[in-house]
Amino acid sequence: MSSIRAPQAHLGWFKRRREMKVEDVTLVDRSTLNRAVGAAALGNAMEWFDFGVYGYIAVTLGRVFFPTGNPTAQLIATLATFTAAFLVRPLGGIVFGPLGDRYGRHKVLAFTMIMMAIGTFSIGLIPSYNSIGMAAPALLLAARLVQGFSTGGEYGGAATFIAEYSTDKKRGLMGSWLEFGTLGGYIAGAGTVTALQMSLSDADMLAWGWRLPFLIAGPLGLLGLYMRLKLEETPAFQAYSEEAEKREMDRPGLGDLFRVHWRQLLKCVGLVLVFNVTDYMLLTYMPSYLSVTMGYAESKGLLLIILVMLVMMPLNIVGGIFSDRLGRKPMIIGACTALLVLAVPCMLLIGTGNNWLIFLGLMLLGVALVCFTSSMPSTLPALFYTPVRYSGLSIAFNVSVSLFGGTTPLFTAWLVDVTGDPLVPAYYLMVAAAIGIFTMLTVRETAGMPLRGSPPAVETKAEARALMAGDQPVTVDRVLPGSNSPAVTPVLKPTPRHALI
Repeated sequence: MSSIRAPQAHLGWFKRRREMKVEDVTLVDRSTLNRAVGAAALGNAMEWFDFGVYGYIAVTLGRVFFPTGNPTAQLIATLATFTAAFLVRPLGGIVFGPLGDRYGRHKVLAFTMIMMAIGTFSIGLIPSYNSIGMAAPALLLAARLVQGFSTGGEYGGAATFIAEYSTDKKRGLMGSWLEFGTLGGYIAGAGTVTALQMSLSDADMLAWGWRLPFLIAGPLGLLGLYMRLKLEETPAFQAYSEEAEKREMDRPGLGDLFRVHWRQLLKCVGLVLVFNVTDYMLLTYMPSYLSVTMGYAESKGLLLIILVMLVMMPLNIVGGIFSDRLGRKPMIIGACTALLVLAVPCMLLIGTGNNWLIFLGLMLLGVALVCFTSSMPSTLPALFYTPVRYSGLSIAFNVSVSLFGGTTPLFTAWLVDVTGDPLVPAYYLMVAAAIGIFTMLTVRETAGMPLRGSPPAVETKAEARALMAGDQPVTVDRVLPGSNSPAVTPVLKPTPRHALI
C-alpha cells in the first residue's frame, strides 16, 4: 500500500465500527497497569522533590549563593535562578516530545530520569559564593538548566504513559496517582528541609546542611530508573505503531502538530496555566511568602504547607474517582470558580497570624488545587491524538509552565515588594481562574472515553465482548478536517451513562 501523507488522516484510529473485532479492543492487565502507574508516579515524585527542595530552601540558598544585606533581594535572586530552569523547559519538550512519539514513551522517560538526577545531585556539590565567587551562582544556574531541560520531557511523558496504560473507565483515578507522587515529592522535600532546619544550627545549615536534600537525588534517581526500565511500552503506542507500520504511514511531525492541532495546543496552555499558577503559588511560593512577607518563622510556614499536602494526598485519589464519575469539566470549572470566590478570603485568613486560620486559608486553596491535580493528568493527554500526544502535551505544558507557572513565585514576590499589597497572590489566582473557566468551556468532556487515536481500553474480555456486542453505546467522533483517506477513520468512543457530553 502506498504511503499516506495527509497530516490529518493519520491521527485517528484505523478501523470503523463495523470493522472492529473483540481482538481490537485493548485489554489492560491490572498488575502491569499498577507497575506503570507506580513507576511514573515515583519519577514525578523525584522530579518534584528536586524542584520542591529548591523552593523550600530558597531563603538559605539566597544567603549561600547571593550574599547581600537585603533578604528580599536574596529571595528574588534565588527565585530568578529557580525561574531560569523553566525557560528551557519548552526546549526540553520540543526535543523529548517528538522522540517519545517516534521511539516510544518508555525510553525517553528513562533518559529524563537520569538527567534530572544528575542535575539535582550536582547542586549539592557546588561550592558557595564565599569560596569561588561568581562562579558559584553560575554553576547553580547551569545545574538548574539541566534540571529544566530534562523536566521538559518528564510530566508530558509521565501523564501520557499513565493515560495510555489505563482503561477508559478509570483513567481519572489512575492519572490522579501521578499528582499523588508530586505531593509525595513535595512532602519529602519539605520534610527534609524542615528536619534539617530544626536539627541544625544556622551556621551548620549555611555551611553544609543545605546540600543534603540535593545529594539524596542520586539514590532516588537510580530507584526510579530501575522501575521504569522494568516496564514495557504503552499498549496505545504499540497498537498505533504496529498499524502504522503495516500501512507504511509517515508519522506526523511538529509541522503537522502546529498546523492541525493548534487549537488543542492553546487549550492545553490555558488549562496548564491555571493548574500551575495555583500549584506554584501554594506549594512553592507560600513558604517564602509566609517567612519574608508576613514575617513568620521559616519552619512555621513549611510545617503548615506539609500539613496541607498530607491532607491533599488522599483527597487527590478521591478527586480522581470523582473525575471519572462526574466528568473532568465539573471538577476543573468548579475549582476555578472556587478560586474566584475564595482567593481573597484565603489570603486574609493567612494574614491573621493565627496558626489555625492560616492553615484554614491554605487548606481551602489546597482543596481547589486538588480538583486540578486529580483531573488534569487525565484531561490533558486526551486533548491529543496518539502519534502526537507526547509532543503536543510536552510542548504546550512546558510553554505554559515557563510563561505562567514557573514565573509565579518570582513575579508575585516582585509585585508584593513593589506594591506592598499582601493580597497580590489572591488577585493573581483570580486572573488565572478566569482564564481556566474560559478554556475549559471550550474543551469536550472525555471521561470514560478512549483516547484520541486509540482503540477502546477495558480490563476484561467480558467488557470487550459487551462493547462489541453493542451492550455499551458507541459514538463516532467527527471526521477530522481535510481527511480524505478511506484507510483511516476517527476514534470510536464508548459513551458511558455518566459521561457529560
